[in-house]
Amino acid sequence: MPLLNKVRTAASGESRGDTASLPLSRLRLALTLFFALDGFLFAGWVVRIPAIKQQTGATAGDLGLALLGVSAGAVVTMTLTGRLCRHYGSHPVTVATAVLLSLSLALPPLTRSPLTLGLVLLVFGAAYGGINVAMNSAAVDLVTALRRPVMPSFHAAFSLGGMLGAGLGGLVAGSLSPTAHLLGLTAAGLLLTAVAGPVLLRHPSPAPPESLPAKTAGPAAGPADPAAAPSAGSRRTVLLFGVIALCTAYGEGALADWGALHLAQDLHAHPGVAAAGYSLFALTMTAGRLSGTALLERLGQTRTLVAGGLTAAAGMLLGALAPTVWAALLGFAVTGLGLANIFPVAVARAGALAGPGGVATASTLGYGGMLLGPPSIGFLADWFSLPVALTTVAVLAAGAAVMGYTARNARG
Repeated sequence: MPLLNKVRTAASGESRGDTASLPLSRLRLALTLFFALDGFLFAGWVVRIPAIKQQTGATAGDLGLALLGVSAGAVVTMTLTGRLCRHYGSHPVTVATAVLLSLSLALPPLTRSPLTLGLVLLVFGAAYGGINVAMNSAAVDLVTALRRPVMPSFHAAFSLGGMLGAGLGGLVAGSLSPTAHLLGLTAAGLLLTAVAGPVLLRHPSPAPPESLPAKTAGPAAGPADPAAAPSAGSRRTVLLFGVIALCTAYGEGALADWGALHLAQDLHAHPGVAAAGYSLFALTMTAGRLSGTALLERLGQTRTLVAGGLTAAAGMLLGALAPTVWAALLGFAVTGLGLANIFPVAVARAGALAGPGGVATASTLGYGGMLLGPPSIGFLADWFSLPVALTTVAVLAAGAAVMGYTARNARG
């Protein structure tokens, strides 16, 4: 295993002192809160989609077209946010997009037609795409300064925020209107931004420790000159990590939209058990991300990518082809553990190679995988069957493992 794939903590003699570690710890906490806020707000919107659909009088097709506004806004903004981060810094862009995301969340329940819903979702999607690139870019810089592979912990905060947002939304859906609920989330988002935002605004992104030789800095180390254009080889490797992110996000999107249907339709699970399938997947993914830093320090990034991809492939084959409900649920749980750390590692490696532009590329491709998964599964299910269609998640997870091994010698 090349030394590149091991991330070491700083030796005691290289410590930058308490005055440096205190701002870094504050930055880590503030960024963690923004990741959690992102998941919390997005989940809060998702659980109110049925009510918004009814309010606007949209058909299923109309709603599908309106929801493309989120995708279009996110993809377009992701390609631009990397440039904004290089020009203004990732911390101010994170705070600005958090404000925009919070405010835009209050707009969908004010609409009364599918057309206006699609237009406001363009704004919401733009904010969502922007904050994902900005905060991941800030996290890559912080990972470099801390010299520890803590990127999975940020994504674990996103998952926890999503679980909390979905749970809260389910509790209040029967008693609060979408307008009151989403306005409350807007207020919560602005309040948290007011608390955590000044920490990011007071402290610029930490520079990589100059005392750490490039050879031992590991994959968390960023380019020597963040403003410099990456080489053609680096761009190809960034695209490779973006495809790895796409492969894993494909699985997340597929299980979110089709996992419960597979359990209910193909295995005749009780509706409550079928609904628990994705919850179990999300729970094990969160647990995997919470333990991701320790796993990366023990195995290194390449082994984590390969082991995660192969684990997810085995789990999804079981989940898709198992003859019983409980075996399928076990497969979903194993898949969540396997996929947990692949996306954050891929984004971190892309950022180490090409700075905010690398994060933007990997995030855009990964988000594309999230969008590609559900319709692809639907088409394949029509042509073959839903269990066969779900095996494509296993194929792409195995492909991510192969690509992760291929990129083992990539350097920032």
